Amino acid sequence: MIKKLKSTIGTSIRNKKINVFLLFLLLSFTILIFSKLSKDYTNTIIFNINKINVPQEHVILSDSNNKLSITLKTHGFKWLSYYLTKPKITIDFTKDVIKKDSKYIWAKSKNYLYASKQFNDQVELLNMSPDTLMFNYDVNLVKKIPVILNADINFSPGYDILKTFKIKPDSIIVIGPEVLAAKIESVETEKIILKDVKFDVLKNVSLKLPKDNKDLKFSNDNISLSLAVEKFTEGTLKIPVAVINIPDSINLKYFPKVVNVIYYTSLNNFNKISPKDFKVTCDYSKITNDQTFLIPELTLIPEVVKNAKINQQHIEFIITE
Repeated sequence: MIKKLKSTIGTSIRNKKINVFLLFLLLSFTILIFSKLSKDYTNTIIFNINKINVPQEHVILSDSNNKLSITLKTHGFKWLSYYLTKPKITIDFTKDVIKKDSKYIWAKSKNYLYASKQFNDQVELLNMSPDTLMFNYDVNLVKKIPVILNADINFSPGYDILKTFKIKPDSIIVIGPEVLAAKIESVETEKIILKDVKFDVLKNVSLKLPKDNKDLKFSNDNISLSLAVEKFTEGTLKIPVAVINIPDSINLKYFPKVVNVIYYTSLNNFNKISPKDFKVTCDYSKITNDQTFLIPELTLIPEVVKNAKINQQHIEFIITE
């Protein structure tokens, strides 16, 4: 028992010595790192360009992906921040560039002092290259294009919508270089699939915008899709047939004079529909030689009817003296 206790105490002491050693090692390493980072170093690093105040009527083309190699002298902590992030230097298009032909030109000789002011007192700017940056630009075109819904929507039996799908907005604005924006005639939504729908739908749908061209800007990246879903039913009404464009010299008799019209509408509107809301006509001027029948057409259908059809394909007629 005593031997076991001594062994346990010895192990504990050895573990404490190891922990103290590791702690001192960590502290030594930390002091070394801080010592290194507190010293000044000279190095060259690539800065991306942050373009501000570009005139609205112009767009800087993506082929103007300029960068500056900047040589700086600063302490290690600042260099660490540069390596952990992507550093940027700002070019103001209202004062740092000149416009020539179809380019904006930035010159180091005219902007060196302003560039140095973008760094704090702990950073010394030593050099920048290249001496000149050129930004190609194009005139912006503002164009309105329609949105095309790409949808596969099926309703549960007995359910439907009275009118077509509603999307909002039904068109968007594209802004960009004329050479690019002029080619875009419409924009399609991502494919949306809805099955067995029997309740109202309100859903955001993303647009399929071109991802490989950063020079184009779009007013929207999604649209709202709404469906007012209702219970539907079928109805049948007897509608009189009217024949038009009969020559005055002809005495025409036709049969039947009344046809059944089958229509499809919502339950809410079913009782609002009457025979006077429909009109069936036959146009005598459309018959061909030796034709002995007229073709009935639905020339008036109420707005609350989804679709309608005549169950009579031909109207027989004879010409009497």
